Amino acid sequence: MTYLFKYKGFLPYMVVVFLNAFVDLGHKIVIQNTVFKIYDGQEQIVLTAIVNALILLPFILLISPAGFCSDKYPKNKVMRISAWVAVVITLCITLFYYLGWFWPAFAMTFMLALQSAFYSPAKYGFIKELVGKNNLATANGLVQATTTIAILAGIFIFSILFEQHLAGTTYDDTSSLMMNIAPIGWGLVFFSVIELILAYLLPQKQPVDEAMKFELKDYSQGKYLKANISAVLSREVIFLSIVGLSLFWAISQVMLAAFPAYAKETMHITNTIIVQGTMACAGMGIMLGSIIAGRISRTHIETGMIPVGSIGIALCLLILPGLGNEYLQAINFLAWGMFGGFLIIPLNALIQFHAEEDELGRILAGSNFFQNCVMLSFLGLTVVFALYGIGSLGLFTILLVVAVCGTIYTVYKLPQSLVRFIVSYIIGHRYRLQVLGLKNIPEKGGVLMLGNHISWIDWGIIQMASPRPIRFVMIRNIYERWYLKWFLDIFNVIPVSAGASKGAIQEINTALNNGDVVCLFPEGTISRTGQLAEFQRGYEKAAENANALILPFYLRGLWGSWFSRSSEKLKNLRSTGIKHDIIVAFGETLPIDTTTDELKKRVFDLSIDSWEHYTSDLPAIGSAFIDNAKRNSDELMVADSIAGPLTGVKFLTAVICFSRLIKKYSREQNIGLLLPTSSAGAI
Repeated sequence: MTYLFKYKGFLPYMVVVFLNAFVDLGHKIVIQNTVFKIYDGQEQIVLTAIVNALILLPFILLISPAGFCSDKYPKNKVMRISAWVAVVITLCITLFYYLGWFWPAFAMTFMLALQSAFYSPAKYGFIKELVGKNNLATANGLVQATTTIAILAGIFIFSILFEQHLAGTTYDDTSSLMMNIAPIGWGLVFFSVIELILAYLLPQKQPVDEAMKFELKDYSQGKYLKANISAVLSREVIFLSIVGLSLFWAISQVMLAAFPAYAKETMHITNTIIVQGTMACAGMGIMLGSIIAGRISRTHIETGMIPVGSIGIALCLLILPGLGNEYLQAINFLAWGMFGGFLIIPLNALIQFHAEEDELGRILAGSNFFQNCVMLSFLGLTVVFALYGIGSLGLFTILLVVAVCGTIYTVYKLPQSLVRFIVSYIIGHRYRLQVLGLKNIPEKGGVLMLGNHISWIDWGIIQMASPRPIRFVMIRNIYERWYLKWFLDIFNVIPVSAGASKGAIQEINTALNNGDVVCLFPEGTISRTGQLAEFQRGYEKAAENANALILPFYLRGLWGSWFSRSSEKLKNLRSTGIKHDIIVAFGETLPIDTTTDELKKRVFDLSIDSWEHYTSDLPAIGSAFIDNAKRNSDELMVADSIAGPLTGVKFLTAVICFSRLIKKYSREQNIGLLLPTSSAGAI
């Protein structure tokens, strides 16, 4: 992940992201801890839920202006203005602390959320401008981890400061308590000022879009809202990603509202540091899960983690009421957060990948709208349930039902993702996947993927590399085997017969016109040499008059594996414990009527690109040979008809002696030496 900091402006951007979350969370913790100290039972749950609702409401009210500003104006300037507003708000908060005005300070939670609502679409939209498409998943993981660290730091630091300022003091109500903790406000002001200074270091990547106009009348009539919602609903993958994020964060909000009351009533914990620290473990888990998800998805978007995360969250909710002490609860919250990280990183990356450049701000604002509507609805129901006497345990049971239903729906909608994750886990023990040209995959519309066929698992590797689901074309006699058919149906495989392919051709054409991604191998069979064979013309009939594009690809690194048709000797040589690199290189899209000759030329070019990428990280031949000789010191390394065989240790000894001779008798910087192809030549 460290390579991302080479991009200009990425470091100050990450610090700004940290400070914005840190300041917002700091004031929220002060208010929540005040509620925890003064109120009990249902009143405590209701007020805690209202605090969280005040943070969410601006994201619903300002969806259209926030998305408009992010798309029209440079995102660095939007973030800069938000930083100015944060300074003013924190000054007001500090004043209210000193005056003991709890309810005005309580209301300022809403004002901080207002500036965050404008800030959020610009913050997430800026990622794509800074690092590009290929680094989206990794950058999202780092941003999520940074935000989580800020939340954790805010929880611990402001809870500790809160308890320290109350130590040895007396307080009867919220007013006296506020005045005791008032100096904390200056910390909020200080960090807001630092955020403002760093916001001026963010580079401008986007000019002002003079053509975009904001009409107040259209806003008041809801036209912008309808447009933003339409942008989200028009793409099923974006909408489903937002639904998944909404459910996770909604369940999290209810957990944050209900757990303090549960800890106070059931576990008899009254120290805010312990309560907040236990819940903070969820943030640590999110950070850990985000980092893992970012590493797994370094060059691609691993959607297989989505159902795994969903299943894990449901399991954590199931066991929560049975854990009797804060240590077990902390471990459970840690696991909860880790599974949440597995869920949210690929979902955020999918939203950004499938959004067009000129609509990203609107879609992100629409995402905020949906997520916050769902979270606000869950908090509203929490208040209603609390008023009707349903306690924290009852709320946990309701959340479990919601999580189980969400998990079932996720597996139903994304069965191929779960299978994909299992396949990637199995393959991952032996192979490392690298994806080149991820940006060349169209975000929407019909795509015909065409490339080389090197092994029996090509379909799995290509699906792992693509953020879009793929329909593969397969020979019918393989497809109809009883032990494979049920599995292949999960991926909507299109079977084709050698003598009766008319129906399959029509099905491929229909799928392309419906906007699906279809993959077939124009060689027609798995390679027996590892080289490109003749490309058949069958795909031209299937693609005829289709509203789609051709996406060429090349697979490198599977020749010599047990899944290929290489020789047994090569398979044995490749079966060492060393991990092997697999590269999937996607080229630029081609017109749907591209001929086989042109297609094969493009695939061949990709083979050269992938080889150059692979060799760029390899050591020099001399260094590699010496390392191999060290590892195999007693085994045969070289031999010729004159000198006979040399083991690794003898070979290295000769190298050292010969190099000393050269240094002793030659004072020149460079020398040339002509030797026959022999052991001496290798030395």
